[in-house]
Amino acid sequence: MTRITLLLLGIAVLSSSSSAFADDEKTAKSAPKKPAMTAAEADADFALQGEYTGEIVEDGNKFKLGIQVIALSGGKFRAVGYPGGLPGDGWSGEKKVKVEATRDGDTVTFDSDKGRGVLSNGVISIQDADGNEIGKLKKVTRRSPTLGKKSPKGAVVLFDGTSPDKFKRGRMTEDGLLMQGVTSKQLFGDFTLHMEFMLSYMPYARGQGRSNSGIYMQGRHEVQILDSFGLEGKHNECGGIYTVKDPDVNMCFPPLSWQTYDVDFTAARFDENGKKTSNARMTVKHNGVVVHDDVEVPKSTTAAPVKEGPDKGPIYIQNHSNPARFRNIWLVEKNAAKETVSVDDDKG
Repeated sequence: MTRITLLLLGIAVLSSSSSAFADDEKTAKSAPKKPAMTAAEADADFALQGEYTGEIVEDGNKFKLGIQVIALSGGKFRAVGYPGGLPGDGWSGEKKVKVEATRDGDTVTFDSDKGRGVLSNGVISIQDADGNEIGKLKKVTRRSPTLGKKSPKGAVVLFDGTSPDKFKRGRMTEDGLLMQGVTSKQLFGDFTLHMEFMLSYMPYARGQGRSNSGIYMQGRHEVQILDSFGLEGKHNECGGIYTVKDPDVNMCFPPLSWQTYDVDFTAARFDENGKKTSNARMTVKHNGVVVHDDVEVPKSTTAAPVKEGPDKGPIYIQNHSNPARFRNIWLVEKNAAKETVSVDDDKG
């Protein structure tokens, strides 16, 4: 482990000049525990949560560093440091460093004898053990390169913000977003899919209770949807093929950010007697990064609404009692186009 990685253990003081953090701790801890779908509905901690990246200089050498700051409710935070940069943007895969602390007024203190960082106005000033500044990390808002991607000619547009009628039990918000818990009326075989989703801000929740949903290919094979910002990146977290495979990297953005899935799906094959001859396969891009590359999916997801079989199936978006929002959902059936639209060929 490098000295820079060790320094992450000493991320020390995260502070903000925002007057919102002047609220006393009692008010913060007694805030109602309900999901927020906009920044205006979020608590005072929301402004600190997010991604920070920059360079640190040590002994004349520059090192890129990424930090994800996660709100845990009631003024509590977790900071996760990534040597090399944020996931999908330089992280070397070297062991992450995690530190937790509680906000005191306008500051959150993560302290050790290795150094400290001071976050003010969207910048973390990293200091060594002697108090010397050795770098600054700026807050960044990353955008998926496929966000807003337009449907090509011949695509089946399932939702474009005008009507939820392509789905059974389709519900739409006043501002034109699809709500969770819907099943497409049309059934599909092999396809490439694009969808955009936004997770609710639920800092008080943990694990599978934090903005949980999922999208099921043919109603059978689930790519998990969850606020797993800053977590380990498991099969039951955002980007995972549920019960089958962890994503290669956890590309989950902070809640209330728009995110994308681009999926190239090939259905399982069956012979004339109904015996399966090959498993389903899928390639998945999460926020523009391949997290599953032609992965074999040998079974249906636990509790999938459609059993695996030779027939086509729907696109199903799960309702797990947590609000999430969706937009720009379309797919191209492979047997309905002269040229297959490949996830790997996507240029954003």
